[in-house]
Amino acid sequence: MSLKCGIVGLPNVGKSTLFNSLGEARAEAANFPFCTIDPNVGKVAVPDERLEKLKKWVEPASIVSAMIEFVDIAGLVKGASEGKGKGNAFLSHIREVDLIVHVVRCFEDPDVIHVEGSVDPERDIMIIDQELILKDLETVMKRVDSLKKLSKSGDKKVLAELEVVHQIQAQLEEGVSVRKLWDREEVREAVKDLFLLSAKPTLYACNVDETALPGGNLYSEKVKEIASKQGDDVVLFCAKIEAEIAELEDDEKAMFLDELGVTGSGLDRLIQAAYQNLGLITYFTAGPKEVRAWTISEGTKAPQAAGVIHSDFERGFIRAETISFQDYETYGSEKAAKDAGKMRQEGKEYRVCDGDVLLFRFNV
Repeated sequence: MSLKCGIVGLPNVGKSTLFNSLGEARAEAANFPFCTIDPNVGKVAVPDERLEKLKKWVEPASIVSAMIEFVDIAGLVKGASEGKGKGNAFLSHIREVDLIVHVVRCFEDPDVIHVEGSVDPERDIMIIDQELILKDLETVMKRVDSLKKLSKSGDKKVLAELEVVHQIQAQLEEGVSVRKLWDREEVREAVKDLFLLSAKPTLYACNVDETALPGGNLYSEKVKEIASKQGDDVVLFCAKIEAEIAELEDDEKAMFLDELGVTGSGLDRLIQAAYQNLGLITYFTAGPKEVRAWTISEGTKAPQAAGVIHSDFERGFIRAETISFQDYETYGSEKAAKDAGKMRQEGKEYRVCDGDVLLFRFNV
């Protein structure tokens, strides 16, 4: 499955600098608003040390990591929902992503312009949230008008949906994101085809200066407080350092991070948090040609996991031969794990676990 994360925030908060740390694509980063117009798209490998271990044990011709796609969306400003700062175009890009990475400026620097004139994470978060909510309100009101026309027939299903959508409208008018209502099945059902912006899972990325790593500062603590109330996650990073890390070799990168007292780069931690936020896990296939990581949702059954590789695998699924990564690590090879009785035969109802090493049997 393809995972797409949209990087959003006010202008000049470090979005494009973070994006450039992906290493594959480059976005223009400059000290003025709306430097990024069209969305930049880049893919990066999902960090997973288990792949390297499997490579050592299996000795394949190649290894293939799971990939995550980042979209660098231009800075939003107050009034974006009304089209200010090319807001309508920028907001439309958010509809296409699975997760919003909301970059918040948490550092002081008089040489870097702040579009609002000062550093205030709470205000900045509110500006972005309100623009998403206002755009959603516009979308929901159109749905209300449509349902009102249909409800004249007296259809009970339409009337029930209209009631739910009215409730959503009322919440949006009070400045409450749809995300806070997402635990209600009737809400998810009523707006599933509207691709509402404030319903998107959100991960806050606090851009701090080098001195605030790894513990953060008063600004990032405020972001954590806000995120906690909303049930969202927070990752700290320093965009300047991420840009420097992207230019280093792996061994130099490890030494640099160690000196900073940081475990993993901000980008790596961001990806891990994204997986956790979206309830994603990884399984592996391993053979002489390649060892490969595959991304699925937690709770996915074996046939559907096989379908991620190819639809024929799901359609003709017979069984999955399964070795947990822990058993693979304990015994050091497929043969040794199999000889120890650690290879299992799993059927259609098996829910794949994170780290499973799988071989699918299927009919063509």
